[in-house]
Parts: sequence; structure tokens; C-alpha cells
Amino acid sequence: MAAVLTQSRLRTRAEAKFGEFARQMLFTQAGLEQATRLNVAARHAERFAKAGTRHVADLGCGLGADSMAMASMDIEVTAVELDETTAACATINLIPFPHATVVHSDATSVPLDGVDGVWLDPARRTTSSSGTKRIWDPEAFSPPLSFVESLAATGKSVGVKMGPGMPHESVPAGCEAQWVSVGGDVTEVTLWFNDVARPGIRRAALVLGPQGAAEITSCEDFDGGPVPDVGPVEGYLYEPDGAVIRAGLVADVALRLGGHLVDQHIAYICAPELVETPFARAYKVLEVMPLNVKALKAWVKANGVGVLDIKKRGTSVTPEELRKQLLPAGKGSAKGRGNKTATLVLTRIGEEKVAVVVEPVAAA
Repeated sequence: MAAVLTQSRLRTRAEAKFGEFARQMLFTQAGLEQATRLNVAARHAERFAKAGTRHVADLGCGLGADSMAMASMDIEVTAVELDETTAACATINLIPFPHATVVHSDATSVPLDGVDGVWLDPARRTTSSSGTKRIWDPEAFSPPLSFVESLAATGKSVGVKMGPGMPHESVPAGCEAQWVSVGGDVTEVTLWFNDVARPGIRRAALVLGPQGAAEITSCEDFDGGPVPDVGPVEGYLYEPDGAVIRAGLVADVALRLGGHLVDQHIAYICAPELVETPFARAYKVLEVMPLNVKALKAWVKANGVGVLDIKKRGTSVTPEELRKQLLPAGKGSAKGRGNKTATLVLTRIGEEKVAVVVEPVAAA
């Protein structure tokens, strides 16, 4: 009974990644945490399909999300998983796909004869009695990044899903790096090698949201690209999507908006006019003040603010602590508060710390 209840809870949580397909799937807690969202897995599979890949080895297949997507495109899949319980779940999940076979084995020891494509999702956490711990060193992943590079050196079509926080200096030369965000949440960076890498693209940010998919790309390496202008806080402030920031494409977005950065090292863009873009959230600039608690408290009181949304970049101020300082708390605090909602953006312009009062622009 406990196992049934656990699966019921996991299936409910899994609907965010798998939609209605979650009702027929089996899950583990760890497997669900690392599983690729179905709409992202479909894009992985599309890469291999467009490259004409016939047989993909999914090394470290987990619960089988990517294998499901590839098999649905009539690609033959050999799904390999080291953990016995997870492999059993993948076997059940892949029953509807006759082109897929699950192998319980170590990803580095499976023969790849007859395979022309390889997909990997390395384990990036260690498990112990005290719980799970995230690993940051790509060479400590299972399998390590060097193993991925050795596969790419054979000429096979290779794709590998990595954590979105991967440093630029760790990205191998000669591959395409694509950061992906879903609903504003940066989920991964995928490294593509050989036939599944797009010619002339070194880095990309793919933004998936309610309005569909949008992508911005660059042929330049991470130390290249346009040099952004720096200018005043004015007009409209744009907060770039996390995938854009991770891919180092903030300056590229600023150019598209006809805007500039507020500081050379901070990912906020300002532009005099409102330009619709899927790559950044827009806010109308209402006022710019020094980042001073006394002045901000007076502003909150004068404007009848009772709910305060605080964003920050380039400052050590903690939004939660500042909110406590600015809004009345304790017994009778509700009477002391206003009823308006306001948004503050805390940032730095050179050495000056500022608070920018903004109004979110509704998405079209």
C-alpha cells in the first residue's frame, strides 16, 4: 500500500514534466528530479531525427524520458541504466515503444557497435545516508565529461545534458552549447557534437513558455560577441531570461532592444522604448532612488505600499530582510500598512547602489 501511495504522489508531481503521460509511468524520487521534461526531450529527439540518426544509445537513461521521445520518432533506442530500480521503471515506461530496449549496465561498458548516436544525462548528485549532494565538477559526474568527449571524437552524433550552472570555461571546444529555460526556470545546458551540432552556432538560449519557443544564438565563443553600451536607468528595464544570462547573450538581447546595460557587469538592460521580446521581462521605470533604508521607508509610507516585490542583482542586500525593515510588522501591523503593491529592483550603477521603482509590463 505504501508503494502505491508513493507512486500516486510521484505521478501527481510528474504531471508538471510529463502531462497526462505521467499517469501510466513509474517513477522514483531521484529519477523524477533529474528527468527531462517531455517538451524538452522532444527537442533532443528532434536533433537526432534531423541528423538522420538511426540508432541512439541513451547512456544513463534514468526513467526513460529522452528514450521515449526518440523512440516516438522511430529511432531505435538502446536505453542503458546502472540503477536496478530505475532501470526497471524505464523498462515499464518504454513498453509502448517497440524500438526501445533497456539494458541494466554501466554506461561506460556498453558496446556501441552499430550505434550512430549517443545521448547522455550524467548523474550529477551523490547519494549517502544524509541525503543527496550536488556535484559541480564535470569530471566527477557519472560518466565524466571526458568520456563524453571521447565518444564525440569517434565522429558519432553526441548530445549530453549538463547542469545549467556549467562554467563557460568547462564547455569543450568544437561543440554547440544550448541553454534551455522552461517557464522562466533554467533547466539545463545541452552540449551537441558532430552532426547534431548546428553549423555556425557556438552558444544558444532556447526559451520555452506559454507563447511557444524562441531562440537566440551566437557564432562567437564565450569571450566574443558584441560589446554592450552602458547607460542610465531610463524608460523600460528588462530582466533577461536565465538561459540568456547563462549563455552570455545579454549584450545580444540589448542590441535587439535598442538598449544598454545599466552596469557593465550586471544583467539588467534599459531602453527608452518598450519592445516586445521573449528573451526578457519588461518593467516600466517609475523612479530611481538611493538604496537607503530610511529613504525607502519614507517612500513606502508616502505611497501606501503594503505588498512589496523586491528583485536584486549586483548587491548583497537580502530582499527578505529589507522587506522586514520597510513594512510594518508585529501586532497591529496590518493597520500600519497601505494596500498598494509595488516592485523594487535593487542594483548597482558603478559604485552607487540604487533602488529602482518599476511597474511590471503585462505580457502580450
